Amino acid sequence: MTTTRRAPGEETGTVEVPRFRGRHIPPLDRAIITVLPPVLIIAVLVVVTMNPTGAAEAISAARTFVTGKFTWLFILYSIVAVVVCLWLVFSRIGSIRLGGPAARPQHGKFAWYSMLFACGQGIGLIFWSVAEPILLRDENPVVPAGPDGAAEGAMVWSYFHWGFTAWAMYCVVAVCLAYSHHNLGKTLTFREATVDILPAWSQRGAGVVVELLAIMATVLGLATSFGFAALQFTSGLASFTGLASGPGIWLLVILGLAGLTAASAFFGINKGMKRISETNSVLSIVLLVAVLVFGPTIFIISNITQTFGSFIANFTAMSFWTDAGTAGQDISSWQDSWNGWWTVFIWCWVIAFSPFVAGFIARISRGRTIREFVIGVTVVPSLIVMVWIGIIGSAALHYDDRSDRGISAAVAADTSSGLFVMLESVPVIGSLLLVVATVLVATYYVTSLDSGAHALAEFVSAPRKAGPLFRVVLVASIAAVAVTLLTLGGTAVVDTVQTGTIIGAFPFSFVILLMIANLVRRLTGRTVDTVRLEREINDPRPLASEEAAVEEAAGEEAATRGAGGTDPAPGAADVPAR
Repeated sequence: MTTTRRAPGEETGTVEVPRFRGRHIPPLDRAIITVLPPVLIIAVLVVVTMNPTGAAEAISAARTFVTGKFTWLFILYSIVAVVVCLWLVFSRIGSIRLGGPAARPQHGKFAWYSMLFACGQGIGLIFWSVAEPILLRDENPVVPAGPDGAAEGAMVWSYFHWGFTAWAMYCVVAVCLAYSHHNLGKTLTFREATVDILPAWSQRGAGVVVELLAIMATVLGLATSFGFAALQFTSGLASFTGLASGPGIWLLVILGLAGLTAASAFFGINKGMKRISETNSVLSIVLLVAVLVFGPTIFIISNITQTFGSFIANFTAMSFWTDAGTAGQDISSWQDSWNGWWTVFIWCWVIAFSPFVAGFIARISRGRTIREFVIGVTVVPSLIVMVWIGIIGSAALHYDDRSDRGISAAVAADTSSGLFVMLESVPVIGSLLLVVATVLVATYYVTSLDSGAHALAEFVSAPRKAGPLFRVVLVASIAAVAVTLLTLGGTAVVDTVQTGTIIGAFPFSFVILLMIANLVRRLTGRTVDTVRLEREINDPRPLASEEAAVEEAAGEEAATRGAGGTDPAPGAADVPAR
């Protein structure tokens, strides 16, 4: 809404909500947050492209260290995320409304769920819904092998890695950001959601470090995913056009996807992201129904029924499985650990993508209660994921058996080709489904990059509002990084940078744990003053009296004084918000 200042007593007009009650960033800190990330990103690109072998070895060594010494940390982190989400749903805190008691949702449920799914895991599922069940079908831990061997475990672990726990990890970060922004008037940034819990002397420096980590993770994560999306989109084109993959095609694909994303980012969430996300949902439903109806229907239904039950039965054991036998000894490579290939890798992926996924989810969820928010971000997408993997993965296993492990061979040669090879096996409409799947690769990545651009704009420009042209510039910058990675280094360099970004999730996990602790402190410490503050911050009416105007000005002045590393001076604006 447009900010409007009127004379005392006037009842018309509106003000922008939530009213800002956060910290004004000192000029030096803002300069660091704005200038340092591009410099560091350029340095990373130079090092990796100039010495790709050395960079790959260094990153592999870091991955081995993290896997061998800290698998238990990622497992415990995922459990903490699940427990916190359950607490938010079943406690009285679940009734708190994001944006204050009078706030109402800005988006209908279909649009909301579509945007959640598109920014969170749409592109990942396109890639892994065939690859993971195929790669795990012969051997996997925890789940007992049934009469058909380990294939049941392959499906169950795929549900686990992309289902409830992964979404709980996104959700717990998103709710920290959402409550901080919509209810306490803070900027939609990690620093504002985190640093209150730290000693006063460390808050300013810690805020800069936290924001730098969030920006770096977002840019590099989106850029490397952009590279892989180009590769997978090219695989899709080749499946029905015979077009050969190569740097020229990759460049055209990146430019095309960047152009679509820039248009979506320019028109904003309601006109851009929302419409593309709803299109994604419709096309995804068409794809799933077509595979179910024209594929091995009875096998799919039977396998879904059996593996859903197995997932429920084995969920707790999978959640706590740390591969203790491997962790108890030094490993020469992360490849010696099953968790290094799978659970640790995927949890790191989720953590690394949390800055932009959670930031976007928080932005679009104003007006929902915390209970509705948590259920909407965890349960509903998890069911969609399980149905998706249940149908696509089951069909892949069926056609793999019928083709003498033809799909397994294709996935071993090129992981991104798995979905397209499977769809070619669907009778009657397989060729049409190849086109649908290729379009979905493009549109799901457009929505992921669009949501990332919105989140990144908040990180860089807050508390000022970023305009549409700035978001377009961010999209262009990320596309430029992707082009540089692919054209100068090829797929090996893209893989190296993405693995490095994921390893960067290790330090970022400590930031998120601090943020979760701060959220718990804020919610359990809510008072009558806090409730009054939430109402005041989210009142869309102009200030009704000189006394209220003075109070707001005093709050903003206190926030400015607090920017040097301490909480704002005590007053109506910030004492309850901490």
